[in-house]
Amino acid sequence: MEDVPHSTRRPLPGHPFPLGAHPEAGGVRFAVASSVAEAVELCLVADGDNGPVEQRIELTERTFGIWHGMVPGVTPGQRYGYRVHGPYDPARGIRCNPAKLLVDPYARRITGAVADLAATRGYRGDPMTGPPSRIDSLGSVPLSVVTSPGGPDPGPHPDVPFEETVIYELHVRGFTKLHPDVPKHLRGTYLGLAHPAVVDHLLWLGVTAVELLPVHSFADEPLLLRSGRHNYWGYSTLGYLAPHAGYACRPGREVEEFRTMVAALHAAGIEVILDVVFNHTCEGGVGGPTLSLRGLDAPEYYLLDERGAHVDLTGCGNTLDPGSPTVVRLVADSMRYFADELGVDGFRLDLASALARPRGGAFDPDAALLTAITTDPVLSRRKLIAEPWDATGEGYRVGGFGRQWVEWNGRYRDGVRDFWRGATGLRDVAYRLSGSSDLYAGDGKRPWASVNFITAHDGFTLRDLVSYDHKHNHENGEHGADGTDDNRSWNCGVEGETGDRAVLALRDRQARNLLGTLLLSTGTPMLCAGDERWRTQHGNNNPYCLDNQTSWVDWSVDDRGDNLLAFARRLIALRADSPALRQPQFFDGRPTRSGEPDLVWFRPDGEPMTDSDWFDESRRTIGMWIDGSECLSRTREGELVADDSWLLLLHAGANPIDVTLPADRYGQHFVPALDSGTTRGVPADVEPLSPGKRITLAARALLLLRAPRIT
Repeated sequence: MEDVPHSTRRPLPGHPFPLGAHPEAGGVRFAVASSVAEAVELCLVADGDNGPVEQRIELTERTFGIWHGMVPGVTPGQRYGYRVHGPYDPARGIRCNPAKLLVDPYARRITGAVADLAATRGYRGDPMTGPPSRIDSLGSVPLSVVTSPGGPDPGPHPDVPFEETVIYELHVRGFTKLHPDVPKHLRGTYLGLAHPAVVDHLLWLGVTAVELLPVHSFADEPLLLRSGRHNYWGYSTLGYLAPHAGYACRPGREVEEFRTMVAALHAAGIEVILDVVFNHTCEGGVGGPTLSLRGLDAPEYYLLDERGAHVDLTGCGNTLDPGSPTVVRLVADSMRYFADELGVDGFRLDLASALARPRGGAFDPDAALLTAITTDPVLSRRKLIAEPWDATGEGYRVGGFGRQWVEWNGRYRDGVRDFWRGATGLRDVAYRLSGSSDLYAGDGKRPWASVNFITAHDGFTLRDLVSYDHKHNHENGEHGADGTDDNRSWNCGVEGETGDRAVLALRDRQARNLLGTLLLSTGTPMLCAGDERWRTQHGNNNPYCLDNQTSWVDWSVDDRGDNLLAFARRLIALRADSPALRQPQFFDGRPTRSGEPDLVWFRPDGEPMTDSDWFDESRRTIGMWIDGSECLSRTREGELVADDSWLLLLHAGANPIDVTLPADRYGQHFVPALDSGTTRGVPADVEPLSPGKRITLAARALLLLRAPRIT
């Protein structure tokens, strides 16, 4: 290392903020935070005859624990990294090792991948007691790249109100990898997602927002590297300000292509929400690689115990410390960059409970990091979604986040799955249908604070949910040990694929029941991409490392997929056209213009539910009447809008049941609008039904009836 050339160029002092690498007149200003470093070298990397070569420039200015300098003559496109000199004391969590070339946490482009895992380790022998490794990691690790500001205009934000929002969770690569109308060179890329054929599908389906699985630059974990596998989902972040280069059509153009993707979606009125992983990084536990934060200042970035080892609240080996001002600044700067400069409309924070536990302590909804986000003048105007749990019992906080947070409602998923597999009574599903007021009404929130979902990227697809009782994760290479066993699924009598027509018909009906419940519930619905096309993962509920047809959306057409797609589209359109089904306020029993409360629950005999009925665990049938005369929904201009009233009948029983329609004060007549008993949801008979009429619901059925308002 002693013969590495040090530049004779002396950097100008520059200034500490903003952090990162920023082109300025005549050069580039660099700034990186490390409170434990004794010296920091900027390493400018170029290609040599025998591999990469570097030129080291010492940053001598230090302000607020930030090392900085302006280097003349450097231009955009320059690859670089940092070497940190200082104490190596694992017992205190400090792991400075100048043999390791480190990625800039604020890099806006990152190139390359881990090529030699051994070279990335900062230690020899035992990671807690062994000496520092002297193997130079240059040539074996990713590099930061100086990036010019600006690029294609992402366009104005659609600003879709939450009560009108329908979220569609998708993977940038997997969504278009098999799309026949996307040119091959664009499939699996940002530009593939921006292709007119893809945007047209989203518009035709009727979704208003895409929620993208992680697009921050990520790296494969050591376990995957050792076995020749790769991280497909992307929950293994390396750089929080750099779009992932693997999704670019042209290497090095990921920032421009990301902005182009956002612009195309915005032009169609579709919002872009990012799934962001601020709870842990790709560096894993103490035995993992030294790629960035660990080598810069591990005690400042990570939760550490009294021995200097990582505290793991995430199940991924490490946890970022949300009580650290350095972490708070990094998270806020990352989110603000993507929101302000790249046009992103919202964020879903993965394992968000870990971000509300400063120093690894108790959950605090007003923790510094969450407060910094909600009080930021840019971020406070974006959609903020929390995954309200981490990998510990203390972190399970569904309904526990502050007023400005919307939450993935895991209790909705569990309750609706349990209802339709016949495992529970009516109390819980009634709460979920009506906006989960038990979780969200007490803190001044709105019903749309509940992101309702049946399936997501982790877990069974909709098809697999009604086809498998158990996970089948052998392809993941972990002997079936990965993935949850709490699937709350029902295979309808046969495990996996079958040719039994009765079983197939039941599965199709159950899928329609689940989708119908999701789209007709009060709250913010979220669909998982491909569910509407009857996608299967063959029983795999955790394909995080499968970048293949198991994970990719299948765009081929068959009758079952085509029918379910039509059913989903009909549901979404019905919801969009019916303000009473997506109300922005909780039901509270208030009297309405009709003379009845805003919400009434019915028994099969047509009478309202009594207190004792709710505690009868044998009941599997419920009617939900929503008064539309004063539904409290508004136009974009703020005017109240009236709607028809609606009667939703759900029957999860294994046998048909007779149901009596409510009395005439709830509607002069009832018109069937959606029936899960038909392949596309179109009722076989749309003749108006009289109040008090007895009808028969088939086993496991959902029926929606409209009670037209009197004008």
